[in-house]
Amino acid sequence: MKRQFIFLGVSGFLGLMILGIWASVEAESQPVPPKFSIIKNVAEFNLVIDKKPISASDVKAIDELPDPRRIILGGDDRIPMTSRKNPWSAVGKIEMLDANGNGYSCTGTLISENEVLTNAHCIVNPETRKAYQRITFLPNLINGVLRDQNDIAYGTHVAIGTNFPTETLKDFVDDWAVVKLNKPLGKKYGHLKLKSIPSFDLVGDTEQFALVGYSGDFPNPKKEGFEKLTAGESMTAGVHLGCSILRQKDNLLYHNCDTTKGASGGAIIGQIGSDYYVFGLHSGSNKVNGLLLNRAVNISRIR
Repeated sequence: MKRQFIFLGVSGFLGLMILGIWASVEAESQPVPPKFSIIKNVAEFNLVIDKKPISASDVKAIDELPDPRRIILGGDDRIPMTSRKNPWSAVGKIEMLDANGNGYSCTGTLISENEVLTNAHCIVNPETRKAYQRITFLPNLINGVLRDQNDIAYGTHVAIGTNFPTETLKDFVDDWAVVKLNKPLGKKYGHLKLKSIPSFDLVGDTEQFALVGYSGDFPNPKKEGFEKLTAGESMTAGVHLGCSILRQKDNLLYHNCDTTKGASGGAIIGQIGSDYYVFGLHSGSNKVNGLLLNRAVNISRIR
């Protein structure tokens, strides 16, 4: 199925009908606009997506805790991701800069040696439809600290599912992006597999999924149990273990995983056997029949 994408250059967006878009991003200099080249198929990224059918009973709760203390406060089920082990080591913070030098952040997950999965709206501003100028990936950031400062990586090419042409909720059905990095971080930090199955097979109050995200309100070092996380909000990822994908509507998934801004692009992870898979991609929230719900992109939309 064809989708509408836009070619970005110095002069702005030019309307074109294509199936994907690559963005060459100037990583080291600012503020140089990215140079875009068009590809005909996202398969040129060599993504590996597992499409083998499974049943809900095949997915089990993740056995590797993100934090051995497992602190849960009040009605917020997020706990700090302080583990350097798989699958948590594959998750990192994405930082973006626009042409005016303003900074933004999202969450990304390594899905190959040098590719990160995140949201399209973390690459292109949906309101201006302009691409951010620089994409930086900070792998397994914990309390503002990396395992190795030399592992800071920059995006060199980007494939996105949408550039938000209609400015409606319909655009967010394809709110995915794959960022190619200038370093093979997946060799060191590991990477997660992508699992594509029909939406109806994902829906259910299974409490078997986990969502990881660098939310802008988490962790608060002033709260009991978080005192040692002195770097503050968005400098340690929050993980909601045991959440569910509860419904599907208009090609979007809706889940009950705790999250806020900054967690965009966060992976909804499940475990099959000893392997960890990304089943969905947190994209934000919107009202459904008057109720505000967290939404997600189905991995099957990446094609």
